[in-house]
Amino acid sequence: MIRELKTFLTVQRLGTFVAAGNQIGLTQSAVSAQIRTLEKALGTPLFDRSGRSATLNAAGQRALPMAQDIVDRFERMAAPFAEDGYYGELLIGAIATVQTGLLPAALVQLNTQAPTVEAKVVPGVSQTLLNRVDAGEVDVAILIRPPFSLPKELHLEVIEREPFVLIAPASIKGDDPLELLREQRFVRYDRHSFGGRQVTRFLREQKIETHAGLELDEVDAIVRMVEAGLGVSLVPRAGLWLERATQIRVIDLGALTFYRELAVVMRHGNRQLPLQRLFRDCLNLSQPSRA
Repeated sequence: MIRELKTFLTVQRLGTFVAAGNQIGLTQSAVSAQIRTLEKALGTPLFDRSGRSATLNAAGQRALPMAQDIVDRFERMAAPFAEDGYYGELLIGAIATVQTGLLPAALVQLNTQAPTVEAKVVPGVSQTLLNRVDAGEVDVAILIRPPFSLPKELHLEVIEREPFVLIAPASIKGDDPLELLREQRFVRYDRHSFGGRQVTRFLREQKIETHAGLELDEVDAIVRMVEAGLGVSLVPRAGLWLERATQIRVIDLGALTFYRELAVVMRHGNRQLPLQRLFRDCLNLSQPSRA
């Protein structure tokens, strides 16, 4: 019944069965079936269904805090910890640049302090990982801070700020980033991603109409496309390209510099669990420059 309670909480938060299904990866009919199962078990309807919206009725309002408490208690029961050490499995969501950036050093720290814990890395883009944390499918995720407020069930902590820079093929001359953006083909950071939305906002603020080119979500792939001479791009200073010799020019934006923020996200009820707290400490230890 925990699954149905989680779906109930999601419907209440988002207001419609369709939105809840999109959030947790279910069809509207599957969400409706789970809510009917819960209502049958409780012996009472929980929502006033009018049109497409789903509003809690009196019984639903009464059930809401108890449902949240039950879900929180269940998640705390799954704490991979015993008095004499850390145990169990930790599912860690991570975007691509985190997997090749700060995550390896953090996992080394985790293996040293909790050798019996099995860490599994779950790859994905920020929005997908955020949804999986919310659905309880991932214990903790490192992703780009979303450009919107999170539901109260989720806890977010910023751990790093990464400046955006302009990158251009070595053969292209000029040091004015705005002029290069106006004149050259543009390799775009996926405009639907959290980081890509920041790029779109920057271009809009600077009133720049770019020449259409490629559009990708992986920073390291964007760097390789620019290196091949396919255009210029705006990317965060993060990823494997910083560790290798590249045939590109990196131009700082100066006073126009904007940043993407990396954040750790977990369910609010899990933030004080010993293993999650240990992993957060390991992230700190993996960043000596920030000590």
